[in-house]
Amino acid sequence: MRIVLKFGSGILANQKGNTLDHRQFRRLAAEVAAPVLAGHECLIVSSGAVAAGLSTLGFEQRPDDLAARQACAAVGQTKLMHLYAEMFAEHGLEVAQLLLTHGDLDSRMRYSNARNTLDQIFQRGSVVPIVNENDSVAVEELRFGDNDKLSAEVAILASAQRLILLTSVSGLLDPQGKTVPFVEDVDAVAGLARQDKGRLSVGGMTSKLQAVKLAVDAGIPTWIVSGRKAGQIAAVLADKSAGTQFSARPA
Repeated sequence: MRIVLKFGSGILANQKGNTLDHRQFRRLAAEVAAPVLAGHECLIVSSGAVAAGLSTLGFEQRPDDLAARQACAAVGQTKLMHLYAEMFAEHGLEVAQLLLTHGDLDSRMRYSNARNTLDQIFQRGSVVPIVNENDSVAVEELRFGDNDKLSAEVAILASAQRLILLTSVSGLLDPQGKTVPFVEDVDAVAGLARQDKGRLSVGGMTSKLQAVKLAVDAGIPTWIVSGRKAGQIAAVLADKSAGTQFSARPA
């Protein structure tokens, strides 16, 4: 099975949001390594580059200026990948970096090249691709969606069987604050999207539901689960209840 996992900024940064949470990375790497070593193909769409670069450039919190955020991302991307490489190495796995823009996915040639690259990586069996937006030249993630839309586009590009969005909330919440376990029609629950978001997060639930709709309309079942709760990835892959599951439209 080919699985795309999206890690948002809110689950990768420390409590202050000015650096990466090493304990989180170690746990998440272990939870991804388990299905990879069992024969599944896992791809991570990762935010976190800005948070990784804040302290290096002397910022105590995420700057409002776009150019400053791009500079933080440029510095932080190397730190982000180094940490992924370190954590996956503990499980005998390598990582590969792919920096994409939405323009890459709009171009037929670059789309084909990216898909061929992923296919070659997956053939090796022991390499986990890490995808991020190329924030030093593109601004979609920095301004809007914390890689939510990119994760859906990458899931379609990779012909994934499942998309799992790991975030700072337990899933889509109903008006009483309880997690909605299953959604068949994304449009029908659009009104449940709250405008607030975690202090360290960039994209809110509206952004996530837009990504979900893109994926399920392409036939990819999608989940929104807590990235701070252990065992959520394994639960999804075992067809157990986890977060909010969104049914894929029939092909």
